[in-house]
Amino acid sequence: MSTTLRQAVAKVPVVTFGFWVIKILATTLGETGGDAVTMSLNLGYLIGTAIFAAIFVVAVSAQIAAARFRPFLYWFVIVATTTAGTTLADFCDRSLGIGYVGGSLLLFACLMATLLVWHRTMGSVAVDQIRSRKAEGFYWATIMFSQTLGTALGDFLADTGGLGYEGGALVFGAALAVVALLYFFTSASRVTLFWAAFILTRPLGATVGDYLDKPVANGGLALDRFEASAALAVVIILCILLIPQRAGRHPGANETAA
Repeated sequence: MSTTLRQAVAKVPVVTFGFWVIKILATTLGETGGDAVTMSLNLGYLIGTAIFAAIFVVAVSAQIAAARFRPFLYWFVIVATTTAGTTLADFCDRSLGIGYVGGSLLLFACLMATLLVWHRTMGSVAVDQIRSRKAEGFYWATIMFSQTLGTALGDFLADTGGLGYEGGALVFGAALAVVALLYFFTSASRVTLFWAAFILTRPLGATVGDYLDKPVANGGLALDRFEASAALAVVIILCILLIPQRAGRHPGANETAA
C-alpha cells in the first residue's frame, strides 16, 4: 500500500450508535480502573497518572503507526485515555489544590487550545478529515484533554454541585439527549455536535463509575473496583465483537486508490 493511499484510509471507526455505547462503557471503565490503581492500591494520583500516561503513549504510538483500522487497538487507546484522564484530573483537582472549578477551567483551556491549533494547522477538526499521522496526533491529544476535562466536570457536578452521582449522571445524560436532538432535527454543525457529545460522554461515564465503586455513605454502591473494571472490560470486548466495527473512508480515498 502506498504512503498516499495509506494516509487516505481511515483508522477511526464510523460514528454510529454502537460507537457511543462502547464509548460510554469505556469512560466508565476509565473511572473504576483509575480509582482501582490510585485508591484501592493506594498508589496516589501522581504515580497512577505516570502509569496510565506511559500505557497511553505506547498504545497511541501503536495506533498511529498502524497501517489500517484495528478495532481492539483503537478502543484500547480510548480506554487508556479514560484511565489516564481520571488520574490526571484527580491529580489536578486534589493534589495540586486548585479544586474542581480550577481544574475544569484549566483543562477546558487546554482542550480549546488543542482544537484551535489543530484547526489552524490542518484546516478542520472533523474526524472524517483525518488523513495523516499529524491529524491523528491532534485527534488523540484532543481526546486526552476531553477525557480529562470530563472527569473534572463529573466530579464537580456530583460533589461540589451537590447532585450526587445519580443526579450528575442524569444531568449529563439529558445534555447528551439535547445534543442528539440537535443532530437529528437541526442543521447545527456536525463537527461541533460530535465533540460536544464526545466530551459529555466522559462525565456521564465518570459519574456512573463513581456510583458503582464509591462507598454507600457517599452515595455509591461500594462495588469492588477491580471486579467492576473486569466486568466492564468483558462487556466492552463483547460489544466490539458483536457490534459491527468498520473504519470510514475519507473523502478522496477512492480517487487516490485509482
